[in-house]
Amino acid sequence: MPPSDSVNWMRQASRFIRAHRQKTFVIYMGGDVLASQMLDECAEDILLLAGLGIRLVLVHGARPQIDRECAGISNSVTKFVNDIRITEIADLEAVKRAVLTTRSDLEAKLARAALDTVERHGAIPIVGGTFVVARPKGIVAGQDTGLAGEIRRVDTPAINHCLDDGNMVLLSPLAYSSSGEAFNMNSLELATAVAAELHAHKLILFSENNLSAAGESAALRQLTVQQAREVEVADKTLTRQLNAAIAACEQGVQRAHVINYQHSGALLEELFTRDGCGTLISDAPFDRLRPAKIDDIGGILALIEPLEAVGVLVKRSREKLEMEIDSFQVMVREGTVVACGALYEFNEGQAAEVACIAVHPDYRGHDFGRTMVTQLETRAEQHGISQLFVLTTDAIQWFEEQGYRRKALEDLPVERQLLYNYQRNSLVLGKLTSRD
Repeated sequence: MPPSDSVNWMRQASRFIRAHRQKTFVIYMGGDVLASQMLDECAEDILLLAGLGIRLVLVHGARPQIDRECAGISNSVTKFVNDIRITEIADLEAVKRAVLTTRSDLEAKLARAALDTVERHGAIPIVGGTFVVARPKGIVAGQDTGLAGEIRRVDTPAINHCLDDGNMVLLSPLAYSSSGEAFNMNSLELATAVAAELHAHKLILFSENNLSAAGESAALRQLTVQQAREVEVADKTLTRQLNAAIAACEQGVQRAHVINYQHSGALLEELFTRDGCGTLISDAPFDRLRPAKIDDIGGILALIEPLEAVGVLVKRSREKLEMEIDSFQVMVREGTVVACGALYEFNEGQAAEVACIAVHPDYRGHDFGRTMVTQLETRAEQHGISQLFVLTTDAIQWFEEQGYRRKALEDLPVERQLLYNYQRNSLVLGKLTSRD
């Protein structure tokens, strides 16, 4: 009987649980999240992360809440410049009320989630404090922003001390100068700067919608920083979040994630599955195509053994793979080998066999096999090889689409002819590299 979906999910999630433990994540929750009906579920999932040993810093916003408070002030008209709220003295009390009320509501939700998810004595403490010293934002685009603030200094030792003690740190968009003057902070800027100062492993940005390219509905799944700079996003809020993610990665944060909080379980799906459900922005490519190492043998076997069982591939033992590991290339996604292939040289390096092409079942139909073959062909050209060939029993048409043409057995190098398995009766296909 095959394992259930929940068992498969746990098996996949286990490696992420180990990888994320004791890592620092900064989670940004805008005021729209805190006003959403999804807040209870988000709070439960955040507590689950903390229970798994992840060091969490939460940064919350309060823009819609501040808007409502400011709307009640006579003759008050909210103005923004470059997404910075121009904060007059008369506005500051409204800002304080909104921020403190929003923070209190969030703490209450987290406390309720703790009662539902952990033993009462095992609840994770939530701490705040003057971890951020502010200064005036000053003149922006020719306009005085009043009591809008920006970060002067982040007390990273104090934050790390709280995290080391097993606490969750909660930061609000209200900070003070060294002289005690209060400033209204941009919460997205605050989250980005804190993540950079802490050298966080991840910056997670909750969004009301999926991050998608202008004119497209499908969510972008992964972007390098360079790709992120080039993509056009129609939604202004998502554009700001994308820019924050880019800035964080440029300042040393390993990965930034933009996730749609309206998607049930989005936080867990993004962090504990290979493909996630949001958008990953990283300074390094999402998928790594590289030469195989001894440590990859388990992953290669997991790919090829099912194909060997049905006769698609020739059986290779672990010992044989260890001897031939230098011939293999692998594609790795989130630490999992999702595709492999090998290049065996013959005829004193004049010819080579492209072999053992295998792709994880979850990624078939995504051109991973084509990418692997192209990589092996490039490797052959770099080694000065002019002739390539494959032997296959079931992927004839697919290899023909890659430019391979049918050949006779006699066209193989003599040493490969001697190894030919007549019981398999594989078809021979060949191709010339651009070096020929």
